[in-house]
Amino acid sequence: MKRFFLTFRLQSPSRPCSISYGSKDLSISAEFCSSCNAHHLFEKSPKRDFLESTNLLFEYSRNGFNHESLNLFAGLCRSGFPVDGLALSCTSKVCRCLFDQVAGRQVHCQCVKSGFVEDVSVGTSLVDMYMKTEGIRDGRKVFDEMREKNVASWTALLTGYAHNGLNDFALDLFFQMHFNGVKPNPLTFATVIGASANRDMVEGSQIHTMVIKSGYESSTFVCNSLINMYSKSSMIKDARAVFDIMESRDVVTWNSIIAGYVTNGLDLEAFRMFYSMNLTGEKLTQPLFVTLIKSCANLKNLCFARQVHCQVLKCGLQFNHNIRTALMVAYSKCTEMDDAFKMFSMVKDVRNVVSWTAMISGYLQNGATEQAVNLFCQMSSEGVRPNDFTYSIILTAQPSMFVVQVHAQVVKANYEKSPTVGTALLDAYVKMGNIEEAAKVFELIDEKDIVTWSAMLAGYAQMGETNGAVKIFLKLAKEGIRPNEFTFSSVIHACAGPTAAAEQGKQFHALSIKMRLNNALCVSSALVTMYAKRGNIESANEVYKRQGERDLISWNSMISGFAQHGQGKKALEIFEDMRTKQLKMDGITFIGVISACTHAGLVDEGQRYFDMMVKDHHISPIMEHYSCMVDLYSRAGKLGNAMDVINGMPFPAGATVWRTLLAACHVRRDLELGKFAAEKLISLQPEDSAAYVLLSNIYAATGNWQERNTVRKLMDERKVKKEAGYSWIEVKHKTHSFLAGDLSHPMAENIYSKLEELRIRLKDMGYQPDTNYVLHDVEEEHKAAILSQHSERMAIAFGLISTPAEAPLHIVKNLRVCGDCHNVIKLISLIEERDIVVRDTNRFHHFKGGVCSCGDYW
Repeated sequence: MKRFFLTFRLQSPSRPCSISYGSKDLSISAEFCSSCNAHHLFEKSPKRDFLESTNLLFEYSRNGFNHESLNLFAGLCRSGFPVDGLALSCTSKVCRCLFDQVAGRQVHCQCVKSGFVEDVSVGTSLVDMYMKTEGIRDGRKVFDEMREKNVASWTALLTGYAHNGLNDFALDLFFQMHFNGVKPNPLTFATVIGASANRDMVEGSQIHTMVIKSGYESSTFVCNSLINMYSKSSMIKDARAVFDIMESRDVVTWNSIIAGYVTNGLDLEAFRMFYSMNLTGEKLTQPLFVTLIKSCANLKNLCFARQVHCQVLKCGLQFNHNIRTALMVAYSKCTEMDDAFKMFSMVKDVRNVVSWTAMISGYLQNGATEQAVNLFCQMSSEGVRPNDFTYSIILTAQPSMFVVQVHAQVVKANYEKSPTVGTALLDAYVKMGNIEEAAKVFELIDEKDIVTWSAMLAGYAQMGETNGAVKIFLKLAKEGIRPNEFTFSSVIHACAGPTAAAEQGKQFHALSIKMRLNNALCVSSALVTMYAKRGNIESANEVYKRQGERDLISWNSMISGFAQHGQGKKALEIFEDMRTKQLKMDGITFIGVISACTHAGLVDEGQRYFDMMVKDHHISPIMEHYSCMVDLYSRAGKLGNAMDVINGMPFPAGATVWRTLLAACHVRRDLELGKFAAEKLISLQPEDSAAYVLLSNIYAATGNWQERNTVRKLMDERKVKKEAGYSWIEVKHKTHSFLAGDLSHPMAENIYSKLEELRIRLKDMGYQPDTNYVLHDVEEEHKAAILSQHSERMAIAFGLISTPAEAPLHIVKNLRVCGDCHNVIKLISLIEERDIVVRDTNRFHHFKGGVCSCGDYW
């Protein structure tokens, strides 16, 4: 223990007394000095010296001179004075205030040596000292060894548990205390009420009942804790009920109820309560202003923010750092970045990491990425070290090189293993499309919480990596972490991908039901999307109909789902239902509606909905909307109208628009317009094989074989590779892929045997191959053979020989189904009495009984 010596200088009875403590001079009041007149302090009898030294010990403790008090106690012990229980209790309190457990243990030893360890006051002080200096086990041991305990002893231990975040222990101790017949005091109640916030309110209500029975319902101290407990437990009406019956209120009461309203999203009620407080003349404090300014930020109400700012100025609190930072955040949320920066600039000498981070966050929220990045760099150059929140915020800025640079700083600052920073970092890499780097960051995070797991899982889902998403989910479950609704939403979205196993989505649906999360809005919306994209529109509709509430994603998913499955009228019924309910729509809603009209051949209706979007809903069309309109007219053979749409666009047409028009030219064999569209597409995306393939196919379909060969030669010169046509089918949890004319499959002989059987049966039904779909300059007989070996037919043949007779077949193809295969699959569904679902790049085709859901319009 560090030793100091005290010297006293008495100046005059009316002036403060100066005390030299080591190298430090202290001034205390004349009244204080009168109790320990240094002129004759040590000229009296030893007994008198001891009494006045003890009084001085208490005076030091009461006035906050904790080091001096501890030094004086040590001097008394060295002088051989017999210290009493009061001195020992006082010194234990001093050790607790200094957070000095080493000195506290020495005092504990002195208690044992002096025989005061069983004194209830001394024991209580020791419990309090240990619990407040993180010596939880020692505090409990002292408590258990006390022969006599009073309410203060129990409260000291209970408060210690709560202080260390051990709320379960605090509540258990409280009920044990009650069982032992010890009547709680107001401090006990206030502490245990605080420990029961954000928990099962059965316990909180029981404690409130005990407060009333004990007669403390009028205690301001206890009622303040009750207001805080109910507010944190989202029971703001109960908090207000407590507030209303209070006989006397202090500034803490008002601050608690106002903060409760803000916490529960009732910001206008918070302002009404503030107005009522103003009428009482209660003094406005810094915590209250911070709460109110936060409410202004939540409401994004600039007028309220300026009024509160004026009140701050009137109260002289404009230099308070917390208030300034809160005002910066409020102005940022109100998009007043100039005012926010003025507040930031005015405190140049005392700017800390919190204020820097608030400004960076404000710029990012307002889309000013460049200013945010510049401010982050300036912050580092001025020697202010970013914290974990700063790194988490700035990583949303996105520029790829910047993310790499920040990652280097994160590693240097040893924040890479932090859950918040690590999660933000992996999310940044996911948005850059670098899932491998994201996975590396994920593995380095020490204590992964559910947010981290969900972020990694969502990353795999966004990248279409179904297997990666499923592995993360299984690993999460294996480590005993309970998935939440967002985890399920992400993994179900991953199961919507075309390469996902057919039953995976159903399995996660079942698991979400088991964990009672299937009705969460984000989960049910994900299920609607997943089932629709996996070809099971009936299940999608069932989930949709069972939704207790729906968000825009649910409505949009159902509209798009019906559109993709050729059920345009049902899609439009959903849309009209939205209109009837006067729900807000967005651009995605109208993309789904116009697509529904496109797939159903409802040209006039599609144009009407496009006009409705612009005129009635004031949604500015983007490239996707114009692409849908071009597709609408192109599929209907109205290529002139499609060109009118392109010429009327307020910006240059993108590659998707020209690709859509070119595909229509291929179907309609419009060579001149096809050449024009191909040139536009090649100029925008010279590496895209679609332009060359479609143009060469137009030449082939019109018999221009020389021109077709020229295009193919150009592809070779530019090293543009044509995308091969694949089809795949899942059988017994295994995915089987096929190419046209594929011989690599282990069951190739059986597949070709089944194809030959189908060829004979189709011929018997009068089927004649449409060789116009074979774009090769070969004999007709060879063209028929090529058609019979298209990849989707091979996948269907394999499905027919590998699955039970009644099982539906689900085929996925990476290209558009050709017209001849479309006719053949209709006949196969009739011959084999099978439901066959084929998902190509455009839509879903449901074949049943010789008919397709698309009505031969796709």
